[in-house]
Amino acid sequence: MHSFIHSVCALFLLFLLCQPAQAGDNPDADRQAVVLAAFGTTVPKALPGILNIRDRLQRQYPQTPVKIAFTSNIIRRIWQGRRGDAAFITANPSVPADVYTVQGPLATIANLQDQGYRTIIVQPGHISAGEEYLDLVAAIDGLNSIRTIKPKFRPFEKLAVGRPAMGTAGEQHPYSEDLALIARALADDAVQAEKANAALLYMAHGNTYMPSGSAYLEFASIMNRLYPQVKTYIALVEGYPSLDDTLPLLEHAGVSKLLLKPFMTVAGDHTVNDMAGDEPEAWKSILSAKGYEVMTVAKGLGEIDAFADVYLHHLQQTATDHGIVLH
Repeated sequence: MHSFIHSVCALFLLFLLCQPAQAGDNPDADRQAVVLAAFGTTVPKALPGILNIRDRLQRQYPQTPVKIAFTSNIIRRIWQGRRGDAAFITANPSVPADVYTVQGPLATIANLQDQGYRTIIVQPGHISAGEEYLDLVAAIDGLNSIRTIKPKFRPFEKLAVGRPAMGTAGEQHPYSEDLALIARALADDAVQAEKANAALLYMAHGNTYMPSGSAYLEFASIMNRLYPQVKTYIALVEGYPSLDDTLPLLEHAGVSKLLLKPFMTVAGDHTVNDMAGDEPEAWKSILSAKGYEVMTVAKGLGEIDAFADVYLHHLQQTATDHGIVLH
């Protein structure tokens, strides 16, 4: 009797082993992940601008790992150097462990691929389609150019890159719609400025070598259309329009009071020093010296849930565009 049972079990096992593999039998076939690739920040208090975005993406798709990556080489090296600084770690208990080991997008993607994740979406955490974003796209394009003798050995099933908050050029997802999405997400800024009877002035980063100013000015125009009770302006640390370009506009409009906020994912070094610092060259000091009453808000856009969800919106559209179902 026992021999008969053993024979039946052996035959059943052999039957299972001889069946053709189904898609679900391959543990790597449906494994997918998201990489949130942001510029990064060295300021611990500014990290929520990135972590809040990561957390909101993760809550939306709990079965899909969301890993952070920093595109700035300098910022990564600083965090990695802090791993051995016990005093710094003790003084900053809110910093997650994975920030100390943060890698660039290429290394993060490679690690995920090595772990069996072959469908990966890279969601930029950048504001505009500037230098950092374009370099990221170039890296992803390079990975997607890999061709193997046998297609099944290609490193990725799908590797896609999303768009920054302010969108990109093209017909599929008009950038103007993304600008309007951001403006609606920042409705509370207009409310805060109106309550203070102040104009709203954003400090954006920009780039000296890229003609990106028109998108920022268009965003300000949308803000003024949506919230006409508040005058909204935007100036860039690098490129046009600069603060010097914006000062005559403030004077012409008769502005006397300003709510000054960063138009950046994180309230990092630019916010702490260049915007709200006490040095003479800080925007707060320059504006105060010209007679403006200035209120500063040192809060990164990524800390605002509605703005963080702009990246979630972009991620969802990128997944749909590439036939990827996130879980």
